[in-house]
Amino acid sequence: MAVKTAMDTPYGYTPTGKDTGVVKSKGKSNIPAHEGLETIDIRARKPAWLKVRSPGGANYLRLQKMMRSENLHTVCEEASCPNIGECWEAGTATFMILGDVCTRACKYCGVAHGMPTQLDTDEPRRVAQTVASMALEHVVITSVNRDELPDGGAGIYADTIRRVHEAVPGCSVEVLIPDFKGDEAALKIVVDAKPAILGHNLETVDRLHPDVRPGGRYWRSISFLGAVKKIDPNMLTKTGIILGMGEEFDEIKQAMSDLREAAVDILTLGQYLRPSPMHIPVARWVTPEEFAELKRVGEQEFGFKHVESGPLVRSSYHAKEQAREVEAGGPGKIQSVLEADIPAPAEMRLELVQLELGRPGRPTTGS
Repeated sequence: MAVKTAMDTPYGYTPTGKDTGVVKSKGKSNIPAHEGLETIDIRARKPAWLKVRSPGGANYLRLQKMMRSENLHTVCEEASCPNIGECWEAGTATFMILGDVCTRACKYCGVAHGMPTQLDTDEPRRVAQTVASMALEHVVITSVNRDELPDGGAGIYADTIRRVHEAVPGCSVEVLIPDFKGDEAALKIVVDAKPAILGHNLETVDRLHPDVRPGGRYWRSISFLGAVKKIDPNMLTKTGIILGMGEEFDEIKQAMSDLREAAVDILTLGQYLRPSPMHIPVARWVTPEEFAELKRVGEQEFGFKHVESGPLVRSSYHAKEQAREVEAGGPGKIQSVLEADIPAPAEMRLELVQLELGRPGRPTTGS
């Protein structure tokens, strides 16, 4: 049964029909970083390179029916991924566990924000059963943020990974996890379950981070990935950055440099597409040529093992190939979680705390 929407403000993205929590507004769509920018109207025609065919093939409909029958969610649908038709027709999907209501209110994200009301402990079994039914060779598992849980949902992630391995021996599992508020013990629970790739998205550059991802912190996300290598030096790590939200080219390069301090192996770069008028507007369309140049810069200048870069690229795009072909590098300079004890911008506003915060100096590194 769908739960009610809590309209605590007269604006913001508040989708109906969500069944795992009370949905709340994400707040205003304008952000300080866009002041003075001529952003793109949501009704504007998209460039030709962003046009994709509407989904609806036989395999797509089969997978959609299977997801509904098992009461499972996919980030493909919840986040309005432009590649859903291509991927589902190829028999691949990214499962979204821990419900369909997220405790954070990222300004670019199509997933509903609010307070979750349940924890489905049978979900790992159903995911594994569906993976077996689909005969997948590689599966990607992500989730909403569950900041109200003591471990952030890490235990459910680990259970899901193990059950997939048991149900489909040989199927590689990739996870795209939240930051668990910087809890390294929660991170270890997931790493110890042995996913093939552990991903956590940085999403944007340092300057824009407090505006578009107010529930997280820039260095916390980077160092969280660095801590993976301390726990398991052989694990592939991955992150993604969304472009077109107002970042500058040099800021992207700085983010690449910062991520390599944490020895992140794989980077994905894609175009931001505005999910609704209630989300922040697109600042610019990034051309295919710029994406190609950023791939070159990331791989040749900064040493990423692989950069998947293109207008329609999302975190799980070509994930199977990455799991099979990319070899993990060792630990980097950053091996301990930073800023775990510093509230995120959204938490500071909630608690009415006034702090003078700016870009930290070079972070303290682990041994």
